[in-house]
Amino acid sequence: MENVLIQTIGLTKRYGTVPVVKSLNLEVRGGEIFGFLGPNGSGKTTTIKMLTGLLEPSEGEVFICGYDIRKQPMEAKAMTAYVPDQPRLYGKLSAREFLHLVAALYRVPKDIIQGRAEQLLDMFGLQDRADELLEGYSHGMRQKVVLASALIHQPRVILLDEPTVGLDPASARQLKDLLQEMARQGVAVFLSTHILEIAERMCHRVGILKEGVLIAEGSTEELRQKVGHGGESLEDIFLELTGSQENAELIESLGE
Repeated sequence: MENVLIQTIGLTKRYGTVPVVKSLNLEVRGGEIFGFLGPNGSGKTTTIKMLTGLLEPSEGEVFICGYDIRKQPMEAKAMTAYVPDQPRLYGKLSAREFLHLVAALYRVPKDIIQGRAEQLLDMFGLQDRADELLEGYSHGMRQKVVLASALIHQPRVILLDEPTVGLDPASARQLKDLLQEMARQGVAVFLSTHILEIAERMCHRVGILKEGVLIAEGSTEELRQKVGHGGESLEDIFLELTGSQENAELIESLGE
């Protein structure tokens, strides 16, 4: 299919004999924000790690911008940015140094790195502390540095695992605006989140994973038709499809 930047075919991951992700088939196009939802332990992070090439599938295939992640890992990873839920950074580097390091690893031309790094530091409000060591940064500030570093090579695919964790409301709003702008520029954005309001407002389509199986996929309106109730929120649809009281309590707590 034209402009498909993320594709999985029969993607499966087992630990021993226990399947964690089961025969997952997905397609995400350029210009699309795709929300990946599911209860805790449903296989979301495992899936994202297989998309990045950090985790080897037991079966199936992953294609990033048409490149097979197993057979053409360098080409696929050059097109990809990954933002984990728990950022790990080199504490003895400053934010500016870290951005320059990541840019060099992605072989961004030297004459471009400086301007792009300064633009990202400014965008995320990091300029005033850009030369301080990362070990002194809060979790939220570290998350901003990770997000900035993910964008420095101008990827065509962005994979985010709970990207708003640790961000203050203003920064979370800024991130949402940024991802929407990148989608308008043709980037494929794939994100997992427990905050269903974010998914409902941001995402063109969502996929719902339960016990490693993709049980529903489509726009919020298409999912409403699936459950047969018009006007329901994505939260209502999610709870009905997953049958998860655990998630009902989680969502309620998020609203407190």
